Amino acid sequence: MKFYNNRPFIYKTLMIVLAFQIFSCHTAFHEKWTKEKAPEYFKATFETTKGNFEIEAKRTWSPYAVDRLYQLIHKGFYTNIAIFRVIPDFVAQFGIHNDSIKTNAWNKFKVPDEPVIESNLKATIAFARSTPGTRTNQIFINLKDNIRLDTLNYSKVKGFPVVAKVIKGMDIVETFYNGYEDELDNKQDSIHDLGNKYLKKNYPKLDYIIKAYITDKKKN
Repeated sequence: MKFYNNRPFIYKTLMIVLAFQIFSCHTAFHEKWTKEKAPEYFKATFETTKGNFEIEAKRTWSPYAVDRLYQLIHKGFYTNIAIFRVIPDFVAQFGIHNDSIKTNAWNKFKVPDEPVIESNLKATIAFARSTPGTRTNQIFINLKDNIRLDTLNYSKVKGFPVVAKVIKGMDIVETFYNGYEDELDNKQDSIHDLGNKYLKKNYPKLDYIIKAYITDKKKN
């Protein structure tokens, strides 16, 4: 009777299983996350390469979108996110994840359009969008009073509803690197496909959201 050494096969199998587990954890996403309702009020801290800023959000400002903002922060989406579009005296925008699988997963679940309740004043935050029903992951911080965004008719949708406000650290937000201005707006596909490696090679001065987390909330 002969015995065969199966250790190489067992080793390879274990490595495949381990790699699958690591990959699954890295890209984990559950549709139920998109159905989580935000508290009526919450605060969150964003750690960035320039320092921290703190926001507050009220669900009454834009219920569906505040729900999404809470979901994204609560589930750690805003981690190592490039602040890729900073236009002086206008906005600072971010929300494309380094992992395209995560971006794609959240992008499948669009946030319904809603009316503007709060005005787009300096330090307020709103979701970026293009055509109707396209709010997903990207948000921008108003760097000045952008009241025209309250009523701007763009692609048959009126206005950009405010979802949150920076209540501490706006001085940090105003120091985000703005030398590239709007250059990367037309290169979002490259950011999505190639991630931070592409940005750090070609746009090394960009600032990043290191991580964001909920710090306080009021129960519904």
